[in-house]
Amino acid sequence: MQDIIYIKDLRVQAIIGIFGWEREVRQEVSIDLEMSFDCKQAAKSDSIEDTVDYKKITKRIIKFVEESSFQLQETLAESIASLVKDEFNISSIKLRVSKPGALRHAEDVGVIIHR
Repeated sequence: MQDIIYIKDLRVQAIIGIFGWEREVRQEVSIDLEMSFDCKQAAKSDSIEDTVDYKKITKRIIKFVEESSFQLQETLAESIASLVKDEFNISSIKLRVSKPGALRHAEDVGVIIHR
């Protein structure tokens, strides 16, 4: 069984959507990540060097999402997952991306992927 380091409800402004108006205004997206990681060494050493630096991951995701311009949440989610896995040596990730308020009568709508 793997340990999980998570980031919940990271809110970022992005250009995302298929409609003309969505290509012109930034919308809020919400991101949850669950990253598999063996925490035993970090717990033993009590050192940031032995764990996943979630502050660095968060800053990198924010920069990436703010600079992105995808039409689909699916593409954004896949791109974030690839970025985190490649740049931070994460072997397994569960990622949720949603657009709060995108649907009338619903809190949000989004996609969840496992990579």
